[in-house]
Amino acid sequence: MQQQLIDRDLAVNWHPYSQMKTSYHLPIARGDGANLYDYQENRYLDMVSSWWVTIHGHANSYIASKVYEQLSTLEQVIFAGFTHLPAITLSERLFQLLPLNQKKAFFTDNGSTAVEVALKMCIQFAYNNGVQKTKIIAFKNGYHGDTFGAMSVSERGQWTAPFADLLFEVIFIDAPTAENLESIKKIVQDHAEQTACFIYEPLVQGAGGMLMHRAEDLSELMSFCKSKGILLIQDEIFVGFGRTGTLFAADQLEEKPDVMCFSKGLTGGTMPLGITTCTEEIYQAFYSDEKRKALFHGHSFTASPIACAASLASLDLLLQDDCRSNIERICKSHAAFAKRLKKSVKVRNVRQTGTILAFDWVTENETSYFNQIQEKLFKVFIKKGIILRPMGNVLYLLPPYCIQQEDLDYTYETILEVLNNNNI
Repeated sequence: MQQQLIDRDLAVNWHPYSQMKTSYHLPIARGDGANLYDYQENRYLDMVSSWWVTIHGHANSYIASKVYEQLSTLEQVIFAGFTHLPAITLSERLFQLLPLNQKKAFFTDNGSTAVEVALKMCIQFAYNNGVQKTKIIAFKNGYHGDTFGAMSVSERGQWTAPFADLLFEVIFIDAPTAENLESIKKIVQDHAEQTACFIYEPLVQGAGGMLMHRAEDLSELMSFCKSKGILLIQDEIFVGFGRTGTLFAADQLEEKPDVMCFSKGLTGGTMPLGITTCTEEIYQAFYSDEKRKALFHGHSFTASPIACAASLASLDLLLQDDCRSNIERICKSHAAFAKRLKKSVKVRNVRQTGTILAFDWVTENETSYFNQIQEKLFKVFIKKGIILRPMGNVLYLLPPYCIQQEDLDYTYETILEVLNNNNI
């Protein structure tokens, strides 16, 4: 008890901009909807959904009640040789919303591990069928997580430099456009025979700088890969559960993936959970009397009953008419604001997909995650009660769906005000 009081006293008296080497840490006491509050009850609008996870806002009472009910019934059970109703129900409800070819679910506990499972599934699918296919194709500027497999299929750079010699070989291609599709297909063709899978972030490459590509171009590339026997891993960890304006990015694509990865908004941002889904054909390659053909992957908290309960509650909210209306409202508001942004000489490359709006803040330095304007802009907006966390000079808006229109408008006007400040 004394330690709790000491910790709280430290938090209350900690200056909100206390620097710890290259980052700043603001102690947060509580959340409510799209708002976060520090220990002095200063309010901050969470315009990045706390790293893109909190789709229904903070401390949602409905999700909390369902988590409490589950905690009072079954908090944990080993998910090897056992199962439970929350996991079964969540799988069944997801399959009602996903492409019809998705038939089986593999539970993990975060986005990176959902990707690791997807990669292992595809490589072992070939292995179990007596085929040697170990190459992987991925987008340049991609991001799929921070575990070793996920790092390997992500953009190589400062984040992965210390581990460069330990990452496996990947064939990196550009995101598709009408102009480069044929050259990309040529690369795929050259490696098709040895390629197990193609992993990609559909429509929006998040951590790469909110880079966006067209659904029709991606669909064509997906169809070409399928025609060459290459499995498709669709990483919907960021874009899933309404972010692109539809429930899933898959809803905007003509071609359907073989494997899909989910996390982040899966639980409404309440707690960690990862799911990897796949087709019946992939599942059958592992369904065997030979134990050596099993997918040997598991986590202590795989299919956590309380995380599954949170996910089921989040789905309840996501499918309600008012949530759908809120998503549409945010999409329309972003589109209107984008037109105003384009008039500023400090702005270039304004782009939007669904509830995701991004633009480049023009600086003397080239676009980079380490652009120094990142720190300056973060401080300016936090003092105005808005949490915006630029990626270098890329500023983006990604609000919870429950954001009030007046708060969204306040954020828009504040951005324009800061853009007009000649000292920034």
